[in-house]
Amino acid sequence: MLVIRRRPGESLYVGAEVRVEVLSVEGSQVKLGIEAPRAVTILRDEVRATQQANLAAARLVPRHRLDAVIGQFRR
Repeated sequence: MLVIRRRPGESLYVGAEVRVEVLSVEGSQVKLGIEAPRAVTILRDEVRATQQANLAAARLVPRHRLDAVIGQFRR
């Protein structure tokens, strides 16, 4: 893991197109601003973990059961 120290107002680039700026630091919270192309997905770690858990759970359900549930919402 790369560790970089930045102060409010300072920024860094991830690749050529993603810019991350430290907007403020208040106690133990850091507010970040992220500039990236729309095609770049940005997720908080806990949201990504939930997404991956949901996908793993969906793989355990037979396809015909998923299709039946999805069909109920399309009506």
